[in-house]
Amino acid sequence: MRKIMGLLSVTLLLGCSWFNNEEDIVTMSPLPKVNNRFQPTTVWSCAVGIGAGEFYSNLHPAWQDGRVFAADRHGVVKVLDADSGKEIWSNNLSIHTGFFSCNRPAQLSGGVSVADSRIYLGSELAKVYALNAQNGSVVWQTTVAGEALSTPVISDGMVLIHTSNGMLQALNKADGVIKWTVNLDMPLLTLRGESSPTTAFGTAIVGGDNGRVSAVMINHGQLIWQQRISQSSGATEITRINDVQTTPVVVNDAVYALAYNGNLAALDLHSGRVIWSLGIGSATNLIVNDGRIYLVDQNDRVIAVDAQDGVTLWCQSGLLHRNLTSPVLYNGYIVTGDSEGYLHWINIDDGHFIVQQKVDSAGLLAAPIIGGDKLIVQAKNGKVYAITR
Repeated sequence: MRKIMGLLSVTLLLGCSWFNNEEDIVTMSPLPKVNNRFQPTTVWSCAVGIGAGEFYSNLHPAWQDGRVFAADRHGVVKVLDADSGKEIWSNNLSIHTGFFSCNRPAQLSGGVSVADSRIYLGSELAKVYALNAQNGSVVWQTTVAGEALSTPVISDGMVLIHTSNGMLQALNKADGVIKWTVNLDMPLLTLRGESSPTTAFGTAIVGGDNGRVSAVMINHGQLIWQQRISQSSGATEITRINDVQTTPVVVNDAVYALAYNGNLAALDLHSGRVIWSLGIGSATNLIVNDGRIYLVDQNDRVIAVDAQDGVTLWCQSGLLHRNLTSPVLYNGYIVTGDSEGYLHWINIDDGHFIVQQKVDSAGLLAAPIIGGDKLIVQAKNGKVYAITR
């Protein structure tokens, strides 16, 4: 099993050991030898605060209209020119305590979202912020039901947040007022982090810590359907974790969702009925493109699956237990980062390695994003890189 101690969130102290024998200890695969087919170019890099430090964080940048929006856990928010990396503005959301003139970290988490003329961020202190995208000033901030670990999602005039205690909340986009709350339930032991919802046809589709995928009407917070894609099973607490932590993907009338220690499943968008399922588990987001699903499983295998029937097309096992990021599709290649700071470029047709690139020795935790014609990567130390083919 993949090492997940840094990802665990516990709501009850357990009186037994999670790891009881040598079989529970996993070893990171050595770096595979790759003959690079081309050499990616680092266009620029820029430090954004001090990153996440030793904390687990899913903070990742966002891109809009030629600008990169990035933040660190402490509270630094910066906007950079996507072509040059030059800082446009910076703000610090850390909290001034007045005690020895110290600033308390804002503990930003989840990720940065940009919509229209605002930036949205959540924090482990149960705060959601809306900033003016032009100058960084705080438009509003709202206290939500728990740690805001998901990336804010903006749709139908609402800001959707999935909190650490299993609540899906909708905040009014204009002023941050909470419009509704849906309790998605949660078990005693879960992974650190929450599924960010995806939206389609006025509906929010979101994964829960109880192994279910839920569909909720955005305007009213009414639950439309729930479907379980994972059952708690196994001999230990960890093997019974069945979070749906990934963001579901909607393509046409199908919802593709992925559970940890569970299944990859295709569901009917309107009813939640299971169309097909495959025994693959993961806590990283998946890609659906041109009739194929690409994902990184819980043991860091990179896998391609036929989206029509769930048949596995290929599997790349050369990166086992390297703690891979969620993959992205860039310039026709799958790109994923690892905890030693390497980016791995993989052929989408057969899973063969194309390029291996060392980016930052601090390591990569958050998924890369696509910013125009560039690949934007943020390392654990907060440094942001812009890379091109």
